Amino acid sequence: MVARAPCASIGRVNAGSDIPWWRDAVVYQVYPRAFQDSDGDGEGDLRGVAARLDHVRDLGCDAVWLSPVYPSPMADGGYDVADYEDIDPRFGTLDDAGALIAAAHERGLRLLMDVVPCHTSIEHRWFRDEPERYVWADGDDPPNNWLSAFGGQAWSKDSQTGRWYLHSFYPEQPDLDWRRADVRAAVGASLRFWLQRGVDGFRLDAIDRLLKDPELRDDPPASAPPPLPELGEAGTLEHVHSRNAPDIGIALEALRDAVGDETLLVGEVYVPASQLAPYLEHVDCAFAFELLHAPWRAAACRAAIAAALDPAGAAGRIAWVLSNHDFPRLPDRVGARNARAAALLALTLPGAVFVYQGDEIGMADGPGGDPPHDRAGRDRHRHPMRWDDEAPHGGFTSARATPWLPAIEVDGGGVAQQSVDADSVLGLYRDLIAARRTLGAGLTFVDGSDEGVLAYRRGDRHVVAINMSDEPRAAPPAGRIVRATHSARHPQGSAAPAELQPGEAFLAGI
Repeated sequence: MVARAPCASIGRVNAGSDIPWWRDAVVYQVYPRAFQDSDGDGEGDLRGVAARLDHVRDLGCDAVWLSPVYPSPMADGGYDVADYEDIDPRFGTLDDAGALIAAAHERGLRLLMDVVPCHTSIEHRWFRDEPERYVWADGDDPPNNWLSAFGGQAWSKDSQTGRWYLHSFYPEQPDLDWRRADVRAAVGASLRFWLQRGVDGFRLDAIDRLLKDPELRDDPPASAPPPLPELGEAGTLEHVHSRNAPDIGIALEALRDAVGDETLLVGEVYVPASQLAPYLEHVDCAFAFELLHAPWRAAACRAAIAAALDPAGAAGRIAWVLSNHDFPRLPDRVGARNARAAALLALTLPGAVFVYQGDEIGMADGPGGDPPHDRAGRDRHRHPMRWDDEAPHGGFTSARATPWLPAIEVDGGGVAQQSVDADSVLGLYRDLIAARRTLGAGLTFVDGSDEGVLAYRRGDRHVVAINMSDEPRAAPPAGRIVRATHSARHPQGSAAPAELQPGEAFLAGI
């Protein structure tokens, strides 16, 4: 493996290039509570993350995205933040955070914090000490028909004041009023707090919710199915006043000004790619959710990729993601047979790609918690990482501990077992991440491919072919295999096959 320089010496661009380091980066998402327990309490923590960074480095990743580790009552898995400038004791201390940042940099990995600017926990001191920082309304009834992402109305009555407060998510997550300068300044100061401790960037949670209609007008009834899936009744409205405000730049400009141009900002913007342009004026890249939600069919995936490749002139600014802590894991979403092909798809697209912990060993969803930790049913996507089948609880925690969610088995074994199997899912990820460094710029679809086959060229030297059908299909002409989903059948350097079985895919020379 090629050694990387410490991150502080690399800066915003890669050495010898004016291309930003993140442009084709592989970012590894760590959900800390489920990654590695270092103290035997059954929950993952920051020292555990630090202890497993060699795995992320050896995978070939460029950066780690750390899901929230701030103090939180855990009404929403840490996305209900009670203090933006501290660490929840369940995860460790500020010193542990500093040690983790340093350990990442020593391995050539950058570290991204997860920031939740839309709302705080209702237990954040601001809610009582500085209530003017939130969105309120008076009256006997809620001021409008806005709906929460998790179901039900987006307004709850505060028992102490008798006023209505807005919550785009759970009632324990009151929305901040980003039209206020003091809110923008306070959150910006919190970002600088972490930059001063060495953080390299931020993933910005739910930023399409930052600004709302100042007149609090009703959202109109939906005239068509939502462009991206919504939970429950949220899809019955067109969220033209409660989300995606036309003057969103007021908030985004404040976030950019707070961190400067050298800091990576990744936006979670739950809108179609065609609506990303106003966000990409201020953030570096944004997730493309159309591909994450696309059915596993060649035509649907091609359309989703095409829509995201150049949203309103912002080519190269997409962050690809096929699973995360909120959505089903790949074997559950595309089918176990197709999970390898989905990995090959994600890792051969141009632009940054985010890999959720456990995807690299083919983890599937588990049964979740009993009783559940998450009311929206997302526990099943968050089971502990599987490190070693020979260790108690898959190596996640000690034999005497009870994991907060049960450790589930993984087809093919944990990291230790897959590391010695060249044809494992882990071997596939390692090889694809290494190979993507050699791919040319851009993406051109190969027209005339067999029905059910998605094919595209990367640059002028590589072609990708993926059979998304349930039947064998003819593969487009190609040269030698660089990496196939099943290397035992199609080893590196062999001639590309003329036919692909269901679930098979390859990256090959032209």
